[in-house]
Amino acid sequence: MFLATLQFLTRLPVPANASARMSVADYPRGVYWFPVIGLIVGMCCTIIYMLTASALGPLMAAMLAVTTNVLATGAFHLNGLADSCDGLFSRAGRERALEIMRDSRIGTYGATAVVLSLLIRVGAIYQMSVSGYAMLPVLLATPLLARGMMLVLMFRQNYARREEGLGNLYIGKICPRRFVITLLITVLGVVLLCGVMSLIAVAVTLFAALMFRSAVQEKIGGQTGDTLGAGNELFELVFLLALMWH
Repeated sequence: MFLATLQFLTRLPVPANASARMSVADYPRGVYWFPVIGLIVGMCCTIIYMLTASALGPLMAAMLAVTTNVLATGAFHLNGLADSCDGLFSRAGRERALEIMRDSRIGTYGATAVVLSLLIRVGAIYQMSVSGYAMLPVLLATPLLARGMMLVLMFRQNYARREEGLGNLYIGKICPRRFVITLLITVLGVVLLCGVMSLIAVAVTLFAALMFRSAVQEKIGGQTGDTLGAGNELFELVFLLALMWH
């Protein structure tokens, strides 16, 4: 289950047959591993940051850490951000917005969102590093929290598309027990890494997740795999900025 979920969420090397025995109904059982996989992505980013910060400086280290995040996930979530922004920020109705999100071509909103997401993340990491923050726990906790918060977009939500898609493996299929336990694992992991005061940033991120969920629900009548990816990118940004704010 762990390897199949790791294979789904990242491009990190796993055995090719990791999901060979998995059925569609099995995937929701793997949500417990979401924060753990976020932690693994964070470890990759942290290693690159620590190896390069002294020699190349904090700005280049921040850029390489963010690049590592993108490479580790195969830009999976950034693609969802781009598609979601193209559709959600259009003035089109529900069906047309979903068609835009399905289009493989990137539009103005999507391109702008990707660029801003990367710039703000690099800027936040750089600013925190020169301001004296302990970057190791921050870099570990940020993707951990974002993956755990994705369940907010899955729990008791409709799958917005009529046809099947990757998001349909999880959206509306997370039981209350899995939802609560995964969120508790997520929050505990962040607190252990960043301290009790980080609960403020967690609460701000949860609020942002609920607002995003509501806005997407109103626009397209539910969630898609693209909005899950967009949420992951949004949650990382909000958490970093909230940590800086307080």
